[in-house]
Amino acid sequence: MLKTERTLRVEAIVLHHTNWGEADRLLTVFTKSHGKLRAIAKSVRKMQSRKAGHLEPFSHSTLMLAKAHDLWIVTDAETIDAFSPLREDLQLMTRAAFVIELLDRFTFEEGQNWQLYQLVVDTLKRLSETQDSFVPLRFYEMRLLDLQGFRPMLFECAKCRKEIQAEDQFFSAELGGVLCPSCGARSDDSRLISMDALRFMRHFQRSDYKTSLKADPTPKTRLEVEALMNHYLTYHLERKLNTPEFFKQIQN
Repeated sequence: MLKTERTLRVEAIVLHHTNWGEADRLLTVFTKSHGKLRAIAKSVRKMQSRKAGHLEPFSHSTLMLAKAHDLWIVTDAETIDAFSPLREDLQLMTRAAFVIELLDRFTFEEGQNWQLYQLVVDTLKRLSETQDSFVPLRFYEMRLLDLQGFRPMLFECAKCRKEIQAEDQFFSAELGGVLCPSCGARSDDSRLISMDALRFMRHFQRSDYKTSLKADPTPKTRLEVEALMNHYLTYHLERKLNTPEFFKQIQN
Protein backbone atom coordinates (compact mmCIF):
# COMPACT_ATOMS: atom_id res chain seq x y z
CA MET A 1 0.00 0.00 0.00
CA LEU A 2 1.03 3.61 -0.58
CA LYS A 3 1.30 4.45 3.13
CA THR A 4 4.03 1.85 3.74
CA GLU A 5 5.99 2.05 0.49
CA ARG A 6 9.21 4.04 0.64
CA THR A 7 10.01 4.02 -3.07
CA LEU A 8 7.73 4.07 -6.10
CA ARG A 9 8.10 3.78 -9.84
CA VAL A 10 5.04 5.44 -11.36
CA GLU A 11 3.67 6.48 -14.71
CA ALA A 12 2.30 10.01 -14.33
CA ILE A 13 0.89 13.14 -15.92
CA VAL A 14 2.36 16.35 -14.51
CA LEU A 15 -0.52 18.67 -13.60
CA HIS A 16 1.33 21.74 -12.36
CA HIS A 17 4.23 22.91 -10.23
CA THR A 18 5.18 25.76 -7.93
CA ASN A 19 8.59 27.01 -6.91
CA TRP A 20 9.85 25.56 -3.63
CA GLY A 21 12.84 26.99 -1.83
CA GLU A 22 15.76 28.33 -3.84
CA ALA A 23 15.98 25.73 -6.61
CA ASP A 24 13.27 23.09 -6.09
CA ARG A 25 9.71 22.66 -7.34
CA LEU A 26 6.65 21.17 -5.71
CA LEU A 27 4.88 19.05 -8.31
CA THR A 28 1.31 17.82 -8.43
CA VAL A 29 1.08 14.69 -10.57
CA PHE A 30 -1.68 12.24 -11.42
CA THR A 31 -0.36 8.70 -11.50
CA LYS A 32 -1.71 5.54 -13.06
CA SER A 33 -1.21 3.41 -9.96
CA HIS A 34 -1.69 5.79 -7.02
CA GLY A 35 -3.87 8.66 -8.21
CA LYS A 36 -2.91 12.23 -7.37
CA LEU A 37 0.37 12.78 -5.51
CA ARG A 38 2.58 15.71 -4.58
CA ALA A 39 6.34 15.44 -4.83
CA ILE A 40 9.42 17.63 -4.54
CA ALA A 41 11.75 17.83 -7.53
CA LYS A 42 15.05 19.00 -6.10
CA SER A 43 17.32 21.46 -7.94
CA VAL A 44 15.22 21.37 -11.15
CA ARG A 45 15.35 25.15 -11.47
CA LYS A 46 19.12 24.99 -11.93
CA MET A 47 20.36 25.25 -15.52
CA GLN A 48 22.16 21.91 -15.39
CA SER A 49 19.18 19.91 -14.10
CA ARG A 50 18.56 16.77 -16.18
CA LYS A 51 15.10 16.17 -14.73
CA ALA A 52 13.57 19.58 -15.51
CA GLY A 53 12.52 18.84 -19.09
CA HIS A 54 10.67 15.70 -18.02
CA LEU A 55 8.57 17.49 -15.40
CA GLU A 56 6.75 20.20 -17.33
CA PRO A 57 2.92 20.47 -17.17
CA PHE A 58 1.11 18.02 -19.51
CA SER A 59 4.20 15.77 -19.65
CA HIS A 60 3.53 12.04 -19.58
CA SER A 61 6.52 10.63 -17.72
CA THR A 62 7.88 7.75 -15.71
CA LEU A 63 8.94 8.92 -12.24
CA MET A 64 11.05 7.35 -9.53
CA LEU A 65 9.91 8.58 -6.12
CA ALA A 66 11.40 8.15 -2.66
CA LYS A 67 9.67 8.97 0.62
CA ALA A 68 11.41 11.48 2.89
CA HIS A 69 9.44 12.25 6.03
CA ASP A 70 5.96 13.19 4.76
CA LEU A 71 6.98 14.13 1.21
CA TRP A 72 7.79 12.24 -1.96
CA ILE A 73 11.05 13.19 -3.67
CA VAL A 74 11.54 12.77 -7.42
CA THR A 75 14.81 10.90 -7.80
CA ASP A 76 14.56 10.29 -11.55
CA ALA A 77 12.26 11.14 -14.46
CA GLU A 78 11.94 10.03 -18.07
CA THR A 79 9.48 11.39 -20.63
CA ILE A 80 7.07 8.95 -22.27
CA ASP A 81 5.33 11.63 -24.36
CA ALA A 82 5.83 15.40 -24.10
CA PHE A 83 2.85 16.09 -26.39
CA SER A 84 5.04 18.65 -28.15
CA PRO A 85 2.33 20.06 -30.49
CA LEU A 86 0.43 21.28 -27.43
CA ARG A 87 3.38 23.50 -26.49
CA GLU A 88 3.74 24.99 -29.97
CA ASP A 89 0.20 26.36 -30.35
CA LEU A 90 -1.28 28.73 -27.75
CA GLN A 91 -4.87 27.68 -28.40
CA LEU A 92 -4.03 23.98 -28.12
CA MET A 93 -1.98 24.68 -25.00
CA THR A 94 -5.00 26.38 -23.45
CA ARG A 95 -7.20 23.41 -24.32
CA ALA A 96 -4.69 21.06 -22.72
CA ALA A 97 -4.61 23.30 -19.65
CA PHE A 98 -8.41 22.95 -19.50
CA VAL A 99 -8.07 19.15 -19.44
CA ILE A 100 -5.57 19.40 -16.60
CA GLU A 101 -7.63 21.96 -14.67
CA LEU A 102 -10.72 19.75 -14.79
CA LEU A 103 -8.73 16.74 -13.62
CA ASP A 104 -7.17 18.71 -10.79
CA ARG A 105 -10.48 20.21 -9.63
CA PHE A 106 -12.43 16.93 -9.72
CA THR A 107 -9.84 14.81 -7.90
CA PHE A 108 -8.19 14.65 -4.50
CA GLU A 109 -5.28 12.62 -3.16
CA GLU A 110 -7.57 9.62 -2.94
CA GLY A 111 -5.90 6.61 -4.56
CA GLN A 112 -5.90 4.83 -7.88
CA ASN A 113 -8.25 5.76 -10.71
CA TRP A 114 -6.66 4.14 -13.75
CA GLN A 115 -9.68 4.75 -16.01
CA LEU A 116 -9.49 8.49 -15.41
CA TYR A 117 -5.73 8.40 -15.85
CA GLN A 118 -6.06 6.68 -19.22
CA LEU A 119 -8.80 9.10 -20.28
CA VAL A 120 -6.49 12.06 -19.63
CA VAL A 121 -3.56 10.49 -21.49
CA ASP A 122 -5.81 9.67 -24.44
CA THR A 123 -7.30 13.17 -24.48
CA LEU A 124 -3.91 14.92 -24.48
CA LYS A 125 -2.82 12.63 -27.31
CA ARG A 126 -5.97 13.42 -29.30
CA LEU A 127 -5.54 17.15 -28.80
CA SER A 128 -1.94 16.95 -29.99
CA GLU A 129 -3.07 15.27 -33.21
CA THR A 130 -5.88 17.62 -34.29
CA GLN A 131 -6.61 21.31 -34.69
CA ASP A 132 -10.32 20.82 -33.93
CA SER A 133 -10.62 20.24 -30.20
CA PHE A 134 -14.43 20.20 -29.96
CA VAL A 135 -14.97 16.42 -30.03
CA PRO A 136 -11.96 15.46 -27.86
CA LEU A 137 -12.98 17.95 -25.17
CA ARG A 138 -16.70 17.19 -25.11
CA PHE A 139 -15.96 13.45 -25.01
CA TYR A 140 -13.49 14.05 -22.16
CA GLU A 141 -15.98 16.12 -20.17
CA MET A 142 -18.70 13.48 -20.44
CA ARG A 143 -16.40 10.60 -19.50
CA LEU A 144 -14.89 12.49 -16.58
CA LEU A 145 -18.38 13.27 -15.24
CA ASP A 146 -19.31 9.59 -15.56
CA LEU A 147 -16.19 8.41 -13.75
CA GLN A 148 -16.54 10.95 -10.93
CA GLY A 149 -20.24 10.31 -10.32
CA PHE A 150 -21.78 13.41 -11.93
CA ARG A 151 -23.35 11.88 -15.05
CA PRO A 152 -26.08 14.27 -16.32
CA MET A 153 -29.53 12.84 -17.04
CA LEU A 154 -30.21 13.40 -20.75
CA PHE A 155 -32.88 10.86 -21.69
CA GLU A 156 -35.57 11.50 -19.10
CA CYS A 157 -36.65 14.52 -17.07
CA ALA A 158 -34.34 14.93 -14.08
CA LYS A 159 -37.32 15.93 -11.94
CA CYS A 160 -40.46 13.99 -12.97
CA ARG A 161 -38.58 11.16 -14.76
CA LYS A 162 -40.77 11.32 -17.87
CA GLU A 163 -39.13 10.43 -21.17
CA ILE A 164 -37.82 13.48 -23.01
CA GLN A 165 -39.65 14.16 -26.27
CA ALA A 166 -38.18 15.46 -29.54
CA GLU A 167 -38.62 19.17 -28.83
CA ASP A 168 -36.64 21.96 -27.21
CA GLN A 169 -36.30 21.37 -23.46
CA PHE A 170 -34.75 22.90 -20.36
CA PHE A 171 -31.49 22.05 -18.61
CA SER A 172 -30.80 22.31 -14.87
CA ALA A 173 -27.36 21.80 -13.37
CA GLU A 174 -28.86 21.82 -9.89
CA LEU A 175 -31.33 19.01 -10.66
CA GLY A 176 -28.77 17.07 -12.67
CA GLY A 177 -29.81 17.25 -16.31
CA VAL A 178 -32.61 17.87 -18.78
CA LEU A 179 -36.06 18.98 -17.66
CA CYS A 180 -39.28 18.59 -19.62
CA PRO A 181 -41.05 21.85 -20.60
CA SER A 182 -43.47 21.53 -17.68
CA CYS A 183 -40.81 21.04 -14.98
CA GLY A 184 -38.37 23.44 -16.63
CA ALA A 185 -40.84 26.30 -16.60
CA ARG A 186 -41.14 25.94 -12.81
CA SER A 187 -37.41 25.69 -12.08
CA ASP A 188 -35.45 28.85 -11.21
CA ASP A 189 -32.16 27.22 -12.18
CA SER A 190 -33.20 25.97 -15.63
CA ARG A 191 -32.07 27.30 -18.98
CA LEU A 192 -33.24 26.44 -22.49
CA ILE A 193 -31.54 23.65 -24.42
CA SER A 194 -32.24 23.05 -28.10
CA MET A 195 -32.97 19.57 -29.37
CA ASP A 196 -29.84 19.77 -31.55
CA ALA A 197 -27.63 20.48 -28.53
CA LEU A 198 -29.28 17.71 -26.53
CA ARG A 199 -28.82 15.27 -29.40
CA PHE A 200 -25.07 15.90 -29.51
CA MET A 201 -24.70 15.74 -25.73
CA ARG A 202 -26.44 12.37 -25.79
CA HIS A 203 -24.16 11.30 -28.62
CA PHE A 204 -21.02 12.06 -26.58
CA GLN A 205 -22.45 10.38 -23.49
CA ARG A 206 -23.34 7.03 -25.05
CA SER A 207 -20.74 6.66 -27.82
CA ASP A 208 -17.16 5.46 -27.85
CA TYR A 209 -14.56 7.91 -29.10
CA LYS A 210 -14.46 6.60 -32.65
CA THR A 211 -18.22 6.99 -32.96
CA SER A 212 -18.09 10.42 -31.32
CA LEU A 213 -15.90 11.65 -34.18
CA LYS A 214 -18.91 11.38 -36.49
CA ALA A 215 -20.50 14.34 -34.71
CA ASP A 216 -20.67 17.41 -36.95
CA PRO A 217 -22.71 20.09 -35.17
CA THR A 218 -23.17 23.58 -36.57
CA PRO A 219 -21.07 26.41 -35.09
CA LYS A 220 -24.17 27.62 -33.20
CA THR A 221 -24.78 24.18 -31.68
CA ARG A 222 -21.10 23.83 -30.76
CA LEU A 223 -21.26 27.06 -28.77
CA GLU A 224 -24.47 25.97 -27.06
CA VAL A 225 -23.12 22.56 -26.07
CA GLU A 226 -19.85 24.06 -24.81
CA ALA A 227 -21.72 26.68 -22.75
CA LEU A 228 -24.07 24.09 -21.23
CA MET A 229 -21.20 21.79 -20.32
CA ASN A 230 -19.25 24.66 -18.77
CA HIS A 231 -22.34 25.65 -16.76
CA TYR A 232 -22.79 22.08 -15.52
CA LEU A 233 -19.12 21.65 -14.62
CA THR A 234 -18.96 25.01 -12.85
CA TYR A 235 -22.04 24.21 -10.78
CA HIS A 236 -20.58 20.95 -9.48
CA LEU A 237 -17.17 22.48 -8.83
CA GLU A 238 -18.84 25.41 -7.03
CA ARG A 239 -16.50 27.90 -8.71
CA LYS A 240 -15.57 29.07 -12.18
CA LEU A 241 -12.91 27.40 -14.25
CA ASN A 242 -9.98 29.63 -15.24
CA THR A 243 -9.07 28.24 -18.65
CA PRO A 244 -12.34 28.85 -20.60
CA GLU A 245 -12.12 32.57 -19.86
CA PHE A 246 -8.46 32.71 -20.92
CA PHE A 247 -9.30 30.90 -24.16
CA LYS A 248 -11.93 33.55 -24.96
CA GLN A 249 -9.34 36.27 -24.39
CA ILE A 250 -6.80 34.82 -26.82
CA GLN A 251 -9.49 34.31 -29.47
CA ASN A 252 -10.51 38.00 -29.34
